[in-house]
Amino acid sequence: MLRAARSLLPLALLPALLAACGTEEVVVGDREPVAPLPDRAELYARAEALGLAPGLIHVTESPGFTLARQSVGVYGDDGFSAAYRSHENSAQLLLLVDRGTMTAADCPEEPVGRGTGEVVHCERDGETWYRTSAGRHEYAVPEDGHLLRISAAETAVDRGALRAAALHAHRPTDAELAFLLPPRHRDRPPLRGVPVERGDLPPAGDGAPREPVGASG
Repeated sequence: MLRAARSLLPLALLPALLAACGTEEVVVGDREPVAPLPDRAELYARAEALGLAPGLIHVTESPGFTLARQSVGVYGDDGFSAAYRSHENSAQLLLLVDRGTMTAADCPEEPVGRGTGEVVHCERDGETWYRTSAGRHEYAVPEDGHLLRISAAETAVDRGALRAAALHAHRPTDAELAFLLPPRHRDRPPLRGVPVERGDLPPAGDGAPREPVGASG
């Protein structure tokens, strides 16, 4: 396994993470537990509600980059996609995970990132593939049953930083997964100004509430 098994969230993510809710508690350093976490079954249910295969969700780390939570989504049938943005400029890392693998034969046929429409050049780099196309470059990491790819503009992120981000990619801890995934729709509180469905209103008529016999005494 090439990728390092690090699981620390960037410090910029901690304030939002500490607002997570559930049953297990988050411990930061030597501090007392500060917030509970949902259990893994609930987290997997959240992922599946979005159309994501939980086993394909990955996170990574790269100095100066923070996950853009609104970018988290489905790639392909049930794969995972997310973007990390630079604190200092418009640089972006695109993380894609899908089922499958990569060989010397099919490497040039797979797009770099979401595709450039241009020729793809492939170079073997240990157990990974370094790939370039039309000003974008990417590291592809084949794993058991899935392929993880991280890409960026060549002028925005150098090859060393791109490779490090690929090797630091890992399946998320419960804390990281809770930060990534929004609550399921049924778990969200009603929005202000949106009427709440009432069970005492008849389906037809003037809409007056139903009162069972004897309810008024």
